Amino acid sequence: METAGSLVTSWIGITCIIIFVIGYFFIASEERYHINKAKTALFIGTLMFVLLGIYVAVTSGDTDHLHESVKELIEEIAEIFFFLFVAMTYIETLIERKVFETLKYKLVSSGYGYRKLFWLTGLLAFFISPVADNLTTALILSTVLLTIDRTRKEFLVPGAINIVVAANAGGAWSPFGDITTLMVWQKGYAPFVDFFFIFPSSIGGWLLTAFLLSRFVPDEKPKFDASSEEAVHMKTGARKVIALGAITIFSAVMCEQVLHIPPMWGMMFGLSLLSLYSYYLKRCGADGFNVYTSISKVEYDTLLFFFGILSAVGALGYVGYLQLVAQGYEAIGPLAANICVGLISAIVDNIPVMKAILDAKPGMGIDQWLFLALTVGTGGSLISFGSAAGVGVMGRLRGTYTFMTHMRLAWTVALGFILSILIWYVQFEVLGWYYLTGEH
Repeated sequence: METAGSLVTSWIGITCIIIFVIGYFFIASEERYHINKAKTALFIGTLMFVLLGIYVAVTSGDTDHLHESVKELIEEIAEIFFFLFVAMTYIETLIERKVFETLKYKLVSSGYGYRKLFWLTGLLAFFISPVADNLTTALILSTVLLTIDRTRKEFLVPGAINIVVAANAGGAWSPFGDITTLMVWQKGYAPFVDFFFIFPSSIGGWLLTAFLLSRFVPDEKPKFDASSEEAVHMKTGARKVIALGAITIFSAVMCEQVLHIPPMWGMMFGLSLLSLYSYYLKRCGADGFNVYTSISKVEYDTLLFFFGILSAVGALGYVGYLQLVAQGYEAIGPLAANICVGLISAIVDNIPVMKAILDAKPGMGIDQWLFLALTVGTGGSLISFGSAAGVGVMGRLRGTYTFMTHMRLAWTVALGFILSILIWYVQFEVLGWYYLTGEH
């Protein structure tokens, strides 16, 4: 996104950062003030650009630059908005087809305890997210958590944090496991196969966090009475909906990698397939579903939160604050800067931060670009809404997994983050094990 370049110290720049900080406070204090985070994010995001529009109109009268910047921002937001929209629609359809209820029945009836279920969902999140992306993975597995037990917070909160951390860590070692890793790969700063060398750092940090979190999970089994619990079975066409979901994810990846169009286009294509399949079931007289009913159940407050927070960050980018992040590379060096960027990504959306760094083109080798992908990918887990996965899970477990419940156990995430950095440093800087061919 283009920036104005010299508004950081102006009154409009200072006003924007004040609005952002106040808005961030109310978003973080959602439990205390009982105001939905989407309302706050939407307000500050739109207000900041309205004020910028007034400022530009009054001071220069030339609004073309601002107009083009906003159009570019809308494009970036739309890609995430519609990607998430389709993912949520599929999840609602899978819920309606009793996919998660059936999975829950099989897991619980097998005698798995809360801790075993905790580890199982975490492992699935870590290894699915490199293929299905961290957001979709977190949404699916948080729904599994919810179907296992809707009320046991001692299980749900650590389980939710575990899924967010695992999904983000798993997405960091794949070029298309996260939008930020995709950006680094597409710019040619790291070869495709070299991303897999982040695996030890990613899994090491997650395992430490998961081990610490598991201590807070009840060492019990969910209530299950085989004599009273009626067996649950998936509805007609459930397996085909799962297959269509896999095709949708594959389409999104192929749109990005082969056709060079936004991945959300593949997601929308997948939505069309789901719509046609619902029509097919209806024509066959089977026990079908209405795709628009699934759409009506999508959590639009989560989508509006994304719109608002990305707009707010976009306004800060236009003013010039994100460029200060990129300039820090020259001041403190790439190693320290990448750690700082990882911490910043927990507060500010990592996509515009990564974009600002890529645009600045700091002089770094493959090792540091991969380190950046690691810190940005895993750093977002430090705060509940520091990543798309976290925001998605907050939407699924509304009222249970919140900013404050996450922060009470955030120290476990922080220790995992530190361990990831240490593993990376030994592997990359001490042993030099991170490239297959060529020089680094």
